[in-house]
Amino acid sequence: MERHLNILIAEDNSVSQMVAVRMLKKLGVRAGAASNGVEAIHALESQPYDMVLMDIEMPEMNGIEATRIIRNRWPEGPKIIVVTDYASSPYRELCLNAGADEFLNKPISIDELSSAIERNISEHRMIY
Repeated sequence: MERHLNILIAEDNSVSQMVAVRMLKKLGVRAGAASNGVEAIHALESQPYDMVLMDIEMPEMNGIEATRIIRNRWPEGPKIIVVTDYASSPYRELCLNAGADEFLNKPISIDELSSAIERNISEHRMIY
């Protein structure tokens, strides 16, 4: 895996956030964190990220709305991988229609995360 990736984790659960940060660290990836969609958008305004790992249910602004705003504001911006407990097909479609690039169900393994990152980052390198 490329070692110069910068990934934002948008997750309101502190334990899930910590697990994701540790996984990314093991993969050699730098990670920032946001506790909701509003914070995620502010983080993207502050610095470029290659990718966002986006939870769906968060306070203030959920992941679907945050994904829609990110895609509208930065059409060529970061890849967005939704990582959520909501395994149902309607949520998957809502997220993909909002502009997410991939949808993963929790819990995910480090191998699943690594594969998803590789699939989504190969053609996209901080172009926004």
